Amino acid sequence: MIATPLSTKPSALQELMSELPDISGRESEIALLVNHKEPVFLPRTNLRVEHMTSGFACALHMHQPTIPAGTKGKLISNLQYMFEHADEGDNHNAGVFAWCYSRMGDFIPELVGKGCNPRIMLDYSGNLLWGLQQMGRENIIEKLKGITCDPQYQPYVEWLGTMWSHAVVPSTPIPDIKLQIQAWQHYFAATFGEDALKRVKGFSPPEMHLPNHPDTLYEYIKALKECGYRWLMVQEHSVERLDGSGLWHDDKYVPNRLVARNSQGETISITALIKTQGSDTKLVAQMQPYHEAKGRSKQTISNVTVPSCVTQIADGENGGVMMNEFPRDYPIVWPEIQDNGQSTAGVVGVNGTEYLELIEAAGANPEDYPPCQAIHQ
Repeated sequence: MIATPLSTKPSALQELMSELPDISGRESEIALLVNHKEPVFLPRTNLRVEHMTSGFACALHMHQPTIPAGTKGKLISNLQYMFEHADEGDNHNAGVFAWCYSRMGDFIPELVGKGCNPRIMLDYSGNLLWGLQQMGRENIIEKLKGITCDPQYQPYVEWLGTMWSHAVVPSTPIPDIKLQIQAWQHYFAATFGEDALKRVKGFSPPEMHLPNHPDTLYEYIKALKECGYRWLMVQEHSVERLDGSGLWHDDKYVPNRLVARNSQGETISITALIKTQGSDTKLVAQMQPYHEAKGRSKQTISNVTVPSCVTQIADGENGGVMMNEFPRDYPIVWPEIQDNGQSTAGVVGVNGTEYLELIEAAGANPEDYPPCQAIHQ
């Protein structure tokens, strides 16, 4: 009998798998990786909480969807489609969008090199990160790796977790919520490394959507905590006090404790930082959170004095204000306050996890944060 040699040609399934992103298969390993109690920013921060009168925390959200617009319906990034069809709609912005995805990799080292103390939080969808890899835009990935993996820049940059494909939580089937969260963690670890993923402790939900169905919200918070997240950013008008009234004004500038109670009467909670209402891109592009923070001062949480914090997020590439005014206004803030929070008391830029770790090290207890719930409970 003559043996038939095994074919070395990859099967159709193998070819398909080689083109798909790394978004599953290591759930247990990643769960062990991210569920730790170690401080992330506290050992690295150069801020002293006693010298912080108030802070501002700015985040940039970036996303490009995956679309079936390649050859024979192949999945490609919408950014690639924009480059290939520059004559359609606003697709001529593709090059500027690509620059927006990489430019923090230039801004942060430049500012740090000048002796400044900048801060930024980054939220990139899994679709976008995969799309950049598909397009071979290693120049963008490498710039992001520089400010993510180089220890000298880690005090200044915080990555926020998000859903893999920009899925808004209220309309996502409950069993898929955790899968979306885990898929992003898989791909982020594959791109930036396990140590970088261990430092991702805040979560930025797509469109700032917060489910107000009690069972969905309960499972959402449960999934976040099981995936190692310590806090969630929420929109001001998506939450209320436990008695159904609006948040007290000062409570928007300190951490809250978001509480969910499901239809079985079970409760769960997570720390929430409140994104204040407003025109997102204009606020962040013109660094208005900094100017708002100048009008804030310290507050008290259960007899512990803490600096207030103005939290804001915006699309990092979308619209002329963000494309053109952010690179003008972001760099000019930091020389004004470069010694604040260190040798001088004053307003500081701060990242979300850094802020929480600083005030909790000073005695603030998350159980004492003002409680809130999703609206219309």
